[in-house]
Amino acid sequence: MLRLNLKNGPEWLDLGHGVEILVAPITTALMMAARKEAQAQITVPDAPDTDYSDLDTDSIALAMAKAVAQIAIRDWKGVGDDNGFSVPVSPEGIDALLDIWPIFEAFQTKYVARAMILDAEKNASPPLPTGSSAGAATTAKPAHKAAKTALKA
Repeated sequence: MLRLNLKNGPEWLDLGHGVEILVAPITTALMMAARKEAQAQITVPDAPDTDYSDLDTDSIALAMAKAVAQIAIRDWKGVGDDNGFSVPVSPEGIDALLDIWPIFEAFQTKYVARAMILDAEKNASPPLPTGSSAGAATTAKPAHKAAKTALKA
């Protein structure tokens, strides 16, 4: 069953290490805007016969995560400068925050994964009511009579 999140407002997420972020709801519009921004950050060759195997998937994932964060993060707590003074949310600050591995992982798990898990669920078949063939259409005609038992050698 798909559970709808009807909350429209932002929510606080605890990323650990004393860091909390206020994020906008993760919506289709937010993800589409982030995808567009991430694509602008990554240079992809235009040639039709280009070998894309050299594209770094980690760089692509990081660009996407940072693009999502740039759009989603509205405020934060527990983020400061070298002297320990709180700093306001800024694009540079968000990038620096996500360059810290445990924070990046927490952001991916607690925020981005919500959209990805739901997207992955669409690829699975729902359980069938009485087994694996319950929903399948019959493709063969029934046998006219029972088969004989095989002879023993």
